[in-house]
Amino acid sequence: MATREKNIWILLVFILSGLVIGGLLGELAAKVDFLWWLSYGQEFGLTSPIVLDLNVVKLTFGLQVKINISSIIGMALAIFIYRKV
Repeated sequence: MATREKNIWILLVFILSGLVIGGLLGELAAKVDFLWWLSYGQEFGLTSPIVLDLNVVKLTFGLQVKINISSIIGMALAIFIYRKV
């Protein structure tokens, strides 16, 4: 049985695309009565951005992540597809 070397970057692209597409579908499913549960999730991160003012340059740092059931399903599906490829 021959083993194939899989690239970690391809796995990350699969996972991120699964999260993004799943999150988008979850937001669209929130408007449908019987699919509301797909949009159930949690949002975490910086609520107000951190500002670093150096008088010459002003840098603003912020990060917020929103994960819902649909994005978790999308990530699991992406990992499953990656393993099959």
